[in-house]
Amino acid sequence: MTHTPAPPLPSAPDTPEGDQDLVVIARQAILDKQRAVFGYELFDRNTAADAHTASSDAAMLFNALSYAGSETLVDRNTVFINCTHDSLVGGHLELIHPDKVVLEVPVLDADATPERIAAQVGIFQGLRERGFRLAFDQNVLRRAYVSWLPLADFIKLDMLEIKPELAGPLVKFARANTRARLVAEKVETAEQYESMAQLGVELFQGYWFARPSVVQARTIRPSQAIILQLINLVRRQANTDEIEDLLKKDPTLSFNLLRFINSSGFGLSVEITSFRHAVMILGLKKLFRWAALLLTTSRNSGAPPAVGQTAVVRGRLMELLTAELLPREECDNAFVVGVFSLLDVMLGVPLERALETVSLPESVVDALLHQRGVFAPFLELTKACESGDEVAFAHGAQALQLSNHQVNMAHLEALAWADSLMAV
Repeated sequence: MTHTPAPPLPSAPDTPEGDQDLVVIARQAILDKQRAVFGYELFDRNTAADAHTASSDAAMLFNALSYAGSETLVDRNTVFINCTHDSLVGGHLELIHPDKVVLEVPVLDADATPERIAAQVGIFQGLRERGFRLAFDQNVLRRAYVSWLPLADFIKLDMLEIKPELAGPLVKFARANTRARLVAEKVETAEQYESMAQLGVELFQGYWFARPSVVQARTIRPSQAIILQLINLVRRQANTDEIEDLLKKDPTLSFNLLRFINSSGFGLSVEITSFRHAVMILGLKKLFRWAALLLTTSRNSGAPPAVGQTAVVRGRLMELLTAELLPREECDNAFVVGVFSLLDVMLGVPLERALETVSLPESVVDALLHQRGVFAPFLELTKACESGDEVAFAHGAQALQLSNHQVNMAHLEALAWADSLMAV
């Protein structure tokens, strides 16, 4: 096995590009026959339409709950959220209450095999057992997707794609083969509305009723350094007192946590006002997920979220490489060395200045600033794994008396671990 070089890291930016602290989310009402609001479909205006990914799904939902003010955005109505198939298995869904959430799921690519279509059924069943509802578009009524039909809670009929003469047969087929509520979407004329209402369709969405409105919010983001401290505390299963102390030290971190846990999407019936209570309600697993999402959506000084993930890979790899050679407490410090080695890129300031804001052991600072001490050779080897520098890789592994196989396996494990952390 040989190590695979990672793409080159961006250098620390001089100035932010664009307004990194503005969250923009659009919503469009879904109405019933009485023109009352049944729910809202949310659209991410921070991400280009053609860049819709599992990560952007998670970020949009996280931003909707944390920043835009979910009461302002959707009040207590049902919220429809577009999802990629990858995002359906993301840990971010563990952070929201499913009662008011409908996941809009597209059909698969045209070349999808019957086996691949069938494989999604188990995922859908798991989501519905957890309380989520699923919406599909009219393509689910095709013969290839018959196994999905019993799992449909909503089917959205696109008035721009459906020929008027086929609307009646489609509605009839859907009613005969599913229990789904039908939504006529992209309704642009009175004639479209009246014809679908006469067919018995109960829910409507489109420009004829209302264009999407935009909700903007100025974010109050914690520094990535403090988020990484929280991740490290949770990762080593620190007690509630330690986590509460960190929250007390950073008002923006605690503010974001309390706003998130008290949002309607989290589903609590009482307001949480203490940090300790918030930590106990979330639990370490969900707190870990929340911190990871906060890290990947916090773009201090314009640094892309991929830098945060690379930093976490470094930390985990450092921890794994030191596990057999150093005491346990030193492995924790090795994690910090790896994660904090990219603070200059994440914060957009020189590393020495970035480290002034964090209290760290001398051995950690020595490795980061002076390339010396017990952690320095591990950091050098970790960087060689990323860069693909064969000479540096061989020299680093030999200096630590580690085989290529040991280092490669640790690197793969670190990448997988970081993926599980960021698949939120």
